[in-house]
Amino acid sequence: MVGATGVVGSTILAVMEERGFAAGEVVALASERSAGTAIPFGGDELIVRALSEDAVEGFDLVLMSAGGGTSAEWAPRFVEAGAVVVDNSSHWRMHDDVPLVVAEVNPDALAGHSGIVANPNCSTMQMVVALKPIQDAAGIERLVITTQQSVSGTGKRAVDELLDSTHRALHEMAPEAPVAYPHAIAFNVLPQAGSFKEGDAYTDEEHKLENETRKILMQPDIGISATCTRVPVRVGHSESVNVQTRDPLEPDRCRELLAAAPGVVVLDEPARAIYPLATEAEGRDDVLVGRVRRDPSHPRCLNLFIVSDNLRKGAATNAVQLAELLHERGLLRRAARA
Repeated sequence: MVGATGVVGSTILAVMEERGFAAGEVVALASERSAGTAIPFGGDELIVRALSEDAVEGFDLVLMSAGGGTSAEWAPRFVEAGAVVVDNSSHWRMHDDVPLVVAEVNPDALAGHSGIVANPNCSTMQMVVALKPIQDAAGIERLVITTQQSVSGTGKRAVDELLDSTHRALHEMAPEAPVAYPHAIAFNVLPQAGSFKEGDAYTDEEHKLENETRKILMQPDIGISATCTRVPVRVGHSESVNVQTRDPLEPDRCRELLAAAPGVVVLDEPARAIYPLATEAEGRDDVLVGRVRRDPSHPRCLNLFIVSDNLRKGAATNAVQLAELLHERGLLRRAARA
């Protein structure tokens, strides 16, 4: 586990422990400053080792959640040493020779790996789990997406900033200047998740939703318009998604398809205030879907509300699921040579 002390890395280790991940040995790697840190695991402790030239040998599988720069540098080294890398950064996702995989959506893509498998962006991940049964049944022509993304997607610093700024506001204390975001996040909604490049009206998070969705669903012609926002929620991304299907699809039939899909839980009794909530998603691996209804402006459009724990299914759990599938299908390189 590379990036073992980060928010996602520590969640990956927790998910591995919960699922009884079948590893002969688990090694925690991180930056030099984290070396020596003790991490609880399996009733014992893992002592974090520094990521170094000497640390890449002897592994069958490497789970990486240490940022794009680290992944770009170190993933090929692990592959050269004989391991398969499941990477959580954005660096490898759109490489043609790297499969971008969601366990419930396109697991067969794993067979095409050349040593690296990419984990999608958390917002893309939960959405395509819900879209796959719709695509299979009625086709998808166009998506209009608005996300409400929690601060844990930015990391521990953003979570701490939300808690501190909320505490200060509630106790009528002077606010501190925001660090994680360009504006204060407490009691606010920022119409920006991700960063803007010069001359581009869309953020990198919005482009990830567009490009990754098309790659995972293997449909490059889907029209996609995305707006990603940041909200004062600790854990759990929410998405309002307008789906234009190729063939007519009634809301009741859509609910049936979703209820039968792996990894999806339908919560859709709005008159009784039953619908997906970030607080209900936290700590779960399910993708929660509700508010399924006809778009009155178009005969082949449905509206959905999709919520999931961005640290678990949106990142850690899928990475562990992919690792399990690689093992089960004999796609680990050392296992294949044996």
